[in-house]
Amino acid sequence: MPTSADRAVTTSSVTFHEVLSDDGTRLRAWTNDPEGTKPGPTVVLCNGLGTNPWTWPALLDPACEVRVVSWNHRGTGGSQRPEDPERCGIEEFVEDGLSVMDHFGVARAVLMGWSMGVNTMFELAFRHPERVSGLFAVAGVPGDTFATMLGPLHLPHVVSRTLTINAARAAKHAGWALTPIARRLPIGKRAVDLLSHSGFMLPVRDPEMTATAITEFLTTPLDWYFHLALRTSEHGRVSLRNIRVPATFVAGRWDVLAGARDMRTAADRIEGATYVELPGSHFLGLERPEEVHALLLELLEKVS
Repeated sequence: MPTSADRAVTTSSVTFHEVLSDDGTRLRAWTNDPEGTKPGPTVVLCNGLGTNPWTWPALLDPACEVRVVSWNHRGTGGSQRPEDPERCGIEEFVEDGLSVMDHFGVARAVLMGWSMGVNTMFELAFRHPERVSGLFAVAGVPGDTFATMLGPLHLPHVVSRTLTINAARAAKHAGWALTPIARRLPIGKRAVDLLSHSGFMLPVRDPEMTATAITEFLTTPLDWYFHLALRTSEHGRVSLRNIRVPATFVAGRWDVLAGARDMRTAADRIEGATYVELPGSHFLGLERPEEVHALLLELLEKVS
């Protein structure tokens, strides 16, 4: 079992904890329950790659009725890089998720995943079904994510995978030069407005929190971020044959990073799964937080 040093640091409605994963990598875990007294069910969030609590304004609302526990990925947001730099794929993220669950005393819970976190969520459910009571997938697929990217262009999967992996390789090699530039970008309301009218992201409900989320994301060196992306690109499709818990898939109609059509076909392979497509991009938690949260509460009610 992993050990952990419980050094809690509270920032607004988020508390950070230090957790050691099975291989000794120090993780920065977090919860929206600073006092440890929030009523309601616990949800384990497998977040988007390299992202942070501020990508989920609905979960940081004191009235959200859900206790969330999560963590920052290896080498991002205060979490340590592993001694072996190759130990940062989906299998290691599953180990980290279990270590975080153990740290917070969560024996079994609904898993919530976003983007590449959906890979982690389904892999954890496949390997450890006894720890999972439900699955809530937002803008992500259960494996082989890069093949589903550029979904609105309706390209063949092999073409999408080739294009996006080569783009990630180029970005990794250029990361050392791009990181200092990215960190100096002024991220405020104007920058958020420009980004949210780019088509990559659509208008968001809370521009200030979105700016915080982007600023925190850009603290990760881009060469390391794309190293993580390439490692996670090796994760193949997870078998859904034995999924026996309630599941909900929430897709963005114009998502270029996780194809809605592939989310629909994944939902079709799980008996009783719910599929909902919202008019949004990959960043549904920022664009349509109330609708996504309402769907999460519906799933939790079904599980209970």
